Amino acid sequence: MTSRTWKRNAILLVFVLPALVFYAAFTLAPAFGGMWYSFTDWNGLGPSYKAIGLSNYVEAIGDRYFLKSLWFTVKFVLYMLVLQNVLAILLAVLVESLGRSKVWFRTIFFMPNMLSLIIGGFMWMFIFTRVFPYLADKTGWMLFDQSWIGDPNYSFFAILALSLWGGVGYLMIIYIAAIQGVPKQLKEAAAIDGAHAFHIFRHVTLPMIYPALTIGVFLTLNSSFKVFDSVYALTGGGPGRSTQVIAINIYEEAFSFSNRYGYASAKAMILFGIVLIITIIQLAVMKRREVRA
Repeated sequence: MTSRTWKRNAILLVFVLPALVFYAAFTLAPAFGGMWYSFTDWNGLGPSYKAIGLSNYVEAIGDRYFLKSLWFTVKFVLYMLVLQNVLAILLAVLVESLGRSKVWFRTIFFMPNMLSLIIGGFMWMFIFTRVFPYLADKTGWMLFDQSWIGDPNYSFFAILALSLWGGVGYLMIIYIAAIQGVPKQLKEAAAIDGAHAFHIFRHVTLPMIYPALTIGVFLTLNSSFKVFDSVYALTGGGPGRSTQVIAINIYEEAFSFSNRYGYASAKAMILFGIVLIITIIQLAVMKRREVRA
């Protein structure tokens, strides 16, 4: 290695070092600490604890509330995976076709992403508990006259609506950037050949934005598996535990019920393993599809 190359690498390291230090201190260290505590009986408060091996993991696998929250989370992820990406692509196509006014619509649709979902949850709580009953009285539509928060059959869709409201705008911006990168010559050539707008989107635009779709699916999977704030703001996991997701189950285990921090860490490691495996499979499959497209 020449002195010039060494000097350049040293300068780059100096610029990157502060970020690496913060990342190691506030992300890597807690992650490895949580991994270690998952093999202990630490209560999160006392200085003393003992290693208990895989007991926490064995108990978590047999915990019916944890398994129920896992199933509810998987159900939520599947809905979000389809709806969030489809709506984001449709909004991206629609906004890009609006001409000069598209700048305003980009801002409008992206604005919910700038708000905390806790605040958004309070807003939607008002809509579900006050606005919808008012609309039901005025219109007579039975759709509005439901217990959107207290009925488990409807609370899932209330959580879904809040999560979509807060997340679609962010993915829309990603898809807009991808659509803007599609060469206009390809669309014009397809139109000259007699292709309609849907066929142009299906056979020209969609294959060209497939890398952005890979990113969109990746972000949706990660955020949906770790969903917490939208559920906590609307239902808190209730009524009962009917809308409890994994993150809330872990939170309650660590801080609300028994302060079993080690047991909660084991559940968090299980969630990490599930997300890691699914993400690796998703990226491998979609990256291979990108090459074919």
